[in-house]
Amino acid sequence: MQRDAKIFVAGHRGMVGSAIVRSLQKAGYGNLLLRSRNELDLCNQSAVELFFSQQRPEYVFLAAARVGGIIANSNYKGEFIHDNLMIQNNIIHSSWIAGVTRLLFLGSTCIYPKFAPQPMKEECLLTGPLEPTNDAYAIAKIAGICQCRSYNQQYGTSYLSAMPNNLYGPNDNFDLETSHVLPAMIRKFHEAKLRGDAVVTIWGTGTPLREFLQVDDLAAACVFLMNLDDGSYQALLDDPAAPALINVGSGEETSIRDLALLVQDVVGFTGGLVFDTDKPDGTPRKLADSSRIHRLGWRHAVELRDGVVGVYRWYLESLREGRP
Repeated sequence: MQRDAKIFVAGHRGMVGSAIVRSLQKAGYGNLLLRSRNELDLCNQSAVELFFSQQRPEYVFLAAARVGGIIANSNYKGEFIHDNLMIQNNIIHSSWIAGVTRLLFLGSTCIYPKFAPQPMKEECLLTGPLEPTNDAYAIAKIAGICQCRSYNQQYGTSYLSAMPNNLYGPNDNFDLETSHVLPAMIRKFHEAKLRGDAVVTIWGTGTPLREFLQVDDLAAACVFLMNLDDGSYQALLDDPAAPALINVGSGEETSIRDLALLVQDVVGFTGGLVFDTDKPDGTPRKLADSSRIHRLGWRHAVELRDGVVGVYRWYLESLREGRP
């Protein structure tokens, strides 16, 4: 991408989108197209088509999505599948009409089967049943991957799908009903510390293994992928095993129990832990095989403890500023 290229970051106020904006600005990109939800409703087909026809972006980072943790995915399946299908369909189709040079579609490793071989390779897609608690979201993202592949095949577009694992970082969602596991833990331990609680209760057995990636690492990977030379980029699009699909992860995993102990230590909560085994665990293990992007030269830079320290600091600052 040239430094003056016109770049649309869809979802720039979310955790992922805002990190992509920071990464682009740090790299010297200044011609960014940014629209809030009030300015551009991405579920509105005609509004999205008008935006693309008027602005004619050259590159698109599709980071806009309805996301959430296990509770939100279980309770709001209709919203998750509807909103995500609408957003990605409108943007991908309008990108083709407007002649976008490259598009990067962001998804999640929940697209892979619940019992996929570990670590999960890109070619595991559609080889088995999904985790039931987030199948609506996963199916929407799978549809986006298929749409990118289909447009590449029929129209000769250059659309790539990147699947990160569990993300966390600045601008995360700390709502206990709709957030992912790590920010939810940070809030629960922080509030328990303030109240002087004796224990904090964690959902499930604590045994599931998860891989975590700090969001600025993902953003760096997104800019890295978008800037690949034509040969390397086209090779990803044409990969016979998993065309136009690439995992982005740290390659490191930790149990939910160990994560809880880490967050407890960072927050400074001195009470005990209780695991509510009546609550669901979700997928027992979810480690992405990120060897493709590693071979291309990208690796994560932020280790888990450093990342948790940083996001807890951000959370405290947001409380002081009244953001949540």
